[in-house]
Amino acid sequence: MQPTTILLLIAGYFITLVLVSYFTGKGGSNEDFFKASKQSPWYLVAFGMIGASLSGVTFISVPGWVEASQFSYFQVVLGYTVGYAVIGLVLLPLYYRLNLTSIYSYLEGRFGPASYKTGASFFILSRVVGASFRLYLVANVLQLLVFDSMNIPFWVTVTITILLIWLYTFKSGIKTIVWTDTLQTLFMLVSLGVAIYFVSSDLGLDAGSIFNFIADSKLSQMFFFDDWRSADFFFKQFISGAFIAIVMTGLDQDMMQKNLTCRSLEDAQKNMFWFTIVLTIVNFIFLALGVLLTVYAENNGIEAAKDDLFPFIATKAGMGFGIAICFILGLIAAAYSSADSALTALTTSFSIDILEIEKKYEKAKQIAMRKKIHILFSVVMILVIIGFKYLIADESVIAKLFVFAGYTYGPLLGLYAFGLFTKWQVRDYLVPVIAILTPITGYVLSLLSLKYLNFEFGFFILILNGLLTFLGLVAIRTQKN
Repeated sequence: MQPTTILLLIAGYFITLVLVSYFTGKGGSNEDFFKASKQSPWYLVAFGMIGASLSGVTFISVPGWVEASQFSYFQVVLGYTVGYAVIGLVLLPLYYRLNLTSIYSYLEGRFGPASYKTGASFFILSRVVGASFRLYLVANVLQLLVFDSMNIPFWVTVTITILLIWLYTFKSGIKTIVWTDTLQTLFMLVSLGVAIYFVSSDLGLDAGSIFNFIADSKLSQMFFFDDWRSADFFFKQFISGAFIAIVMTGLDQDMMQKNLTCRSLEDAQKNMFWFTIVLTIVNFIFLALGVLLTVYAENNGIEAAKDDLFPFIATKAGMGFGIAICFILGLIAAAYSSADSALTALTTSFSIDILEIEKKYEKAKQIAMRKKIHILFSVVMILVIIGFKYLIADESVIAKLFVFAGYTYGPLLGLYAFGLFTKWQVRDYLVPVIAILTPITGYVLSLLSLKYLNFEFGFFILILNGLLTFLGLVAIRTQKN
């Protein structure tokens, strides 16, 4: 596939997004940018959240992960369903009752300003790194497919990528993203279907035999109960999945900002219900694609593996122009549907939680500051992604992403659990100390556990850090209300 063809495809894609931005972002107020004026149809939010949740990491890493881990990731996905139920039944009612723009405002009312700033700061750190992880993966693929042959350096690729995202989000933020994410999710799912069609056809499979082929494959083992010390042990994965969903969706301004644009709590809960069902099915299909890709690679002597497997087969294995086009389209759709909302959420949280612009400035000044903050985080993401180029090893990006999330979202999990399930107050000024010490302690404990007990925490590190934060808050409690 020629680099110029890919460039034309990307250009056409972004022209479409900019047009959507133009028609949906004519207001440009902070109310539009932060809340979409609470007028988003729930079914659009639900569909668009699928793309934002999956991202380019899922698009590439989940199929590439199957060779080494079989379907063990689906144990995590099953845990997600429990986590999403908690979000719909516990967290969304809380957020709507308090009429929050930023979900971290809850911490200020419950504990105090230091806790509030701590929660928002940990989200900002988590989302900057998480969104940059996702975009790094996609930028690296585009670099290999297009820009290396044109002698364009990686930093230019990254800069152009972020600038394009900024271009269609700078005016109306979440109001635009609700619509662009819907379009991008559609592109991604169509690409997934096309990829399965091409690869299964090459393997001589028809629609009726694909399921049996996957079920009979040794790669489709889904449940692992043999070794409780292993990171793949079912209960570790399932419980971790539930908590990952709670923190990376329910305690994440990026994902909750979309839910809070719905017209009512009932609409937001409908969104979570249907989102859960469709996301579970889509993740299973990505794993099924991983089986087909791995078998195809074995049959054709292809040595590409992990995050290189899907890109190589789609663009360099001679499968045809159609699958290559759909792969590129699906990849950029998956990547930008998560990155654009992340940029908006970071702008929202820093504006409202850290600088408190709604409390301190008049509306005209608020809009001007919001635009500057939007630019600031665009630059930050560029720098972080370029840094990853020199730090990322050959491990699948999705595994790195979830382990990192265990350290940064763990304090948020502990804070919200303590706030929701106890009536204690805490010494607010000590909360930042607890939140900083928790990941350090968790990391040391995970190393000692692996060394002396041969016990690997894996994604379970999130629960450990949440528990350590909770215990730390118990230690600095003051009294019951």
